[in-house]
Amino acid sequence: MIKANVLEAKTYLSRYLDAVEEGEVVVLCRHNKPIAEIRRLPAAASGAPEFGLWDGFGVSAGFFDPLDPEVLAAFE
Repeated sequence: MIKANVLEAKTYLSRYLDAVEEGEVVVLCRHNKPIAEIRRLPAAASGAPEFGLWDGFGVSAGFFDPLDPEVLAAFE
């Protein structure tokens, strides 16, 4: 864990962000009293969401097929 006062954090922000990327936690202090933490965010989910993850829920095979011209005309 790294402790840094606000002025020091402003001066060396890039350095502290590099440490956070490596898993370190940075505690920001004002007058040597902790006020906040900087932590690495969890990894974002990759790829498109999957359909049908719940029991009884699913999409038909033609779900992503183009709409009929009559249906498209209703939206215009």
